Amino acid sequence: MSVKKIEPSIEYTEVAQSAEFKQLMAKKKSFIIPLSLFFFIFYFTLPVMTAYSKVLNTPAIGAINWAWLYAFGQFIMTWTLITIYTKKAETFDQIVDQILRKTVGKG
Repeated sequence: MSVKKIEPSIEYTEVAQSAEFKQLMAKKKSFIIPLSLFFFIFYFTLPVMTAYSKVLNTPAIGAINWAWLYAFGQFIMTWTLITIYTKKAETFDQIVDQILRKTVGKG
């Protein structure tokens, strides 16, 4: 005997065309694009600087040069971006919940 799960009806086209959904997508885009650009620029600066410049090869602290400090900074940057994204995703999830409450069962 199988149990058939009853799921609420959602009109996806209506949701995608709603002002709330468009506002959510605009907020996500305005958050994700600048953060992604920052990440890629910060990430690719290390290999470019080490390949085409001697700036990061100079000693910073004893035998540790700036390239090692920059590489360590990438770990810190990644964890910081993860934390920021996680916090921001909570607000996106709340908006999604509001949209779902408004549209579930209408179709």
